[in-house]
Amino acid sequence: MKKFMKEFKEFALKGNVMSLAVGVIIGGAFQSIVTSLTNSFINPLIALVTGGAKTDEAGNPIFVGGKWTINGVDFDYGAFLSAVINFIIMALILFLLIKGMNKLMSIGKKKEEPAAKTTRICPFCQSEISKKACKCPSCTSDVEPEEA
Repeated sequence: MKKFMKEFKEFALKGNVMSLAVGVIIGGAFQSIVTSLTNSFINPLIALVTGGAKTDEAGNPIFVGGKWTINGVDFDYGAFLSAVINFIIMALILFLLIKGMNKLMSIGKKKEEPAAKTTRICPFCQSEISKKACKCPSCTSDVEPEEA
């Protein structure tokens, strides 16, 4: 049980799990903002364009007329359209947020320079040898050592 708790603690405190948790919390916070934006601004604009503008009890314009009725069953494509717009806005916001966080994370990191080569190719047998070698270990040919 002690080993299980240790493994769980290592898993839960990994950077990826913590980043996922932060993403879920931020996504939930943005969801209400995006839903409000869609209901307050985008749906009324759609309603004005499509001619389906009505008002709710508070006098706010709402999008109606986005329904099909087939055999007494209502298909509310207006609600689906609102959900799609919500999703697109949420995806865009999260994309920009993650892109910005990745940019901030990469600012402090140094780019690694490639290490200097310590080997070369033997001119006789084409095998890889040390730069300091004066004899090829594969073909035993005498080669001139390269000094860096």
